Amino acid sequence: MSTDNLIPAATVMMLRDTPEGPEVFMVVRHHEIDFASGALVFPGGKLDPADTDAGLRAHCAKADAYDDKDLALRVASIRESFEECGILLAREKGSDDFISAARLQQLEGWREKFNQGEATMADFAAAENLEFAVDALAFFAHWITPKNMKRRFDTYFYMARAPEDHVGLHDGSESVDSVWITAKQALADADAQKRTVIFPTRMNIEKFAKRASVDDALAQCGEVVTVVPFMEKEGDKTYLRIQTEAGYGDPKMDVSRGL
Repeated sequence: MSTDNLIPAATVMMLRDTPEGPEVFMVVRHHEIDFASGALVFPGGKLDPADTDAGLRAHCAKADAYDDKDLALRVASIRESFEECGILLAREKGSDDFISAARLQQLEGWREKFNQGEATMADFAAAENLEFAVDALAFFAHWITPKNMKRRFDTYFYMARAPEDHVGLHDGSESVDSVWITAKQALADADAQKRTVIFPTRMNIEKFAKRASVDDALAQCGEVVTVVPFMEKEGDKTYLRIQTEAGYGDPKMDVSRGL
């Protein structure tokens, strides 16, 4: 498979337990964003060249467990979740605990610096004595945009338990609304057309819906089959399909009138 035109990206399913079941933090994309505008999505975005800085290894927990690509994607997912929802998977250097809500508040100004392209994760870590908790991320899914699309993303989905006292709040720029939501509610809202949920997001919500708790969801992360959706004709209908071995069942989305 040629990867010349693929845009590397990372996203995080930030999770917490509730009496109603595990919830995931999701944001609503701004209508002017060039991908998934207006849709309910997990925080995430494109890999920034600075995320590949070799110097970041010194600021990442258990960095030796990851190759350069995986580490960069994990760093990108932490940066994007901080930018978009104000949750930061990081520890003070030398600490085993996530940074507190009070410390997080002190770091708030960095979100705008990242949004404006005025800082890198290496800058952030060095200035604030932080270690990024890349080890808290579980690799959940890998999706590549169908070949017939003009812009193609190579997206890695991670899961993480959100720090208990990090509330989560959309940035008001790339995302204009946010919600902690159970998989059941997200799917019900999509079915009732209360929310726009694009195909890859829905598939991952459905997969998450099978999990009874955050620990259960994280424990199920492991071997990941890359998903590359493809079109299949049946009579006068055209369906979007995915690889059955990827663990999503055998969904068929009618795209006869376009995606």
